Order: sequence, then structure tokens, then C-alpha cells
Amino acid sequence: MRNSDRSDPVPRASWRRRALWALALPWFIGTAGAETWPVKPLKLIVPFPPGGPTDTASRILGQKLADRLKQPVVVENRAGASGSMAAAQLTKAPADGYTLMMLATPTLLAPHLYKKAGYDTSRDFTPVATVYDLPIVIVVNPTLLPSVTDLQKLITHVRARPGQLNYTSSGVGSFGHLSMELLKQMGRFEMEHVPYKGSIPAITDTLGGQVPVMYADLVGALPHLQSGKLRAIAVGSPQRVGVVPQIPTIAEQGFKGFDAVSWGGLLAPQGTPKAVVQRIGDEVQAILAEKETQERLLTVGALARYQPAEQMAARIQGDYTKWGRVIREKGISFD
Repeated sequence: MRNSDRSDPVPRASWRRRALWALALPWFIGTAGAETWPVKPLKLIVPFPPGGPTDTASRILGQKLADRLKQPVVVENRAGASGSMAAAQLTKAPADGYTLMMLATPTLLAPHLYKKAGYDTSRDFTPVATVYDLPIVIVVNPTLLPSVTDLQKLITHVRARPGQLNYTSSGVGSFGHLSMELLKQMGRFEMEHVPYKGSIPAITDTLGGQVPVMYADLVGALPHLQSGKLRAIAVGSPQRVGVVPQIPTIAEQGFKGFDAVSWGGLLAPQGTPKAVVQRIGDEVQAILAEKETQERLLTVGALARYQPAEQMAARIQGDYTKWGRVIREKGISFD
């Protein structure tokens, strides 16, 4: 027998088995964890105050997830800095599937607006699934602008009165603000932005006539559209919205390819096991396929929209690049 054989107390076949086991161990642990998950309550962080569209959609989804997973889902509102505080909190959470966050478009774009946002949207999280689309609409006060019944009439009205017409949104860097700035760029017209701190005061002053035009989320504007106190002249989504099919899109009114849709979807901490992410995504898909869920979201102007993790990741990257360009070109910043 050779000396090398005597000095090796463990047969080479055993070493090979051990090496294969070492390689397979992370997969085994992840799979075993997914089979038993969940064994305790989940936390769903909402980056905005109670009552808004992101919060409402999160509570609808959280209730349904709790029913399906047989574990409580605790909704925690963590508002501040366009959701940056909530997102920074998620980066510190364990990557075990028990902490999730409802990403909304303002939080996705916050790193463009805050130098110290504390996270990278495309690097620090694991996309799970999209949950809803939130159409945004251009509305006017019909008493102040009785002849403005479509987008082209608004643009004509603005051009005939340079420097006289303002518009509002829910705040600097809000999706309504960014969308109108993109439209102004494409349409070559000018309106001064009058920002408010939140959609409710912005809508209140649009109703009161302090500002004649607003780019608003459909959730906040819908009751006033139904009452006739506001008039919607365009919706930013590529297709008309089922709950308000009479409102034409911006693309239909001379701006081919215009696409501005706010949306929300679930994020998990980076490194969350793929099997757990898949499980949550499958549950979200089943929940959003339910007619009851779709109808509950519609009552607040949100549209159920499931996309799996891969498509959500692509959507994050696409919107981050597209709207980041608008932010840079317009010099929009919170710092």
C-alpha cells in the first residue's frame, strides 16, 4: 500500500459525498424552511400613513394573506420621506420571509430625490409580486375652466395665457408632479407647479378654486368626479380604466406612447429564500384573481395587477430609469 493511501484515513468516495452534501446544504435548508414556513406572524410595512391607497391595498392584501397562510399579518405604517424610512427599515430586517413591504412608486423613486435615502431600490430588496396599478388623472375645476373638456383644450387655454395657469399635485416629486412635467416637456407648454403636502389638501384647494388643475391619483379624485365637482380630462395609463371608461388616455389625445401609472408591489429583504418568495407570490396571484379582491380595490380606484417577481424587477428598473431622467432634467430634489 502506498504511503499516501495510509495517510488518508477517510476514503476518497467519502470526501466526494461530503463535498456534494456541503454544496446541497443551502438548498436543502431553504427548501425545508419553505415547507414549514410560516410558523409565526408576518409583518407588512406600509411606507405611508393610514387611509391612503397604498395603506388600503396593503390591508386588503394582508387580510387575505392571513387567511391563506393561517398566520396573522400585522400592518405597520412607517411614514416619512416618501417611504424612505420604511424602505431603510426593510434593509435591516431578517431575510426570512416574515417581513415584507408594500413598495409604492414614490418610494421606488425616492433615492433620486433624497441624497441619503439609505437604500438602493434595485439592489437592496427581493421583488415578490406586483399587487395593484393606481391610475392618475388630470382634473380641472369645471367652474373655473368650463370650456376645458379635454387635454388639447387645456393646452390651448394655457398657451393663450402664458404664466397665468398653475397646477397642483400631492407634493414635490410626487408621481403627479413628475407625470405633468413629462407631459409639459412633450407638449411644449408651461404651467407652474404649486405643491401641497398630500393629496387631500391639494384636492381641497382644487375644489375651492385656489388652483384650477391637478394631476391626482384616481383614489382621491373619484368621489369628486362622481359628484361633478371635478372634471377629469385625461388618464395617464396606456389604456382607459374600467372604473371610469369615459376618460380618454393622454396617449389618445395626441401623445402617443405616454405611459404614467403609479403602482404597488411586495418587496422582501435581499436574500430571502427563493422558495419562500415563490410561495408568497403564488398566494398573491391567487388573491388578486378573486373577484372580491378586485372589487374591493376598485372601490378605492386601484386595479388588481399581478406580475411575478421577474416582471416586477424589470418594472422597478424601467421606472427607476425613466422617471430618474425626468427628475434630473427638471432639477427636482428634496435636498
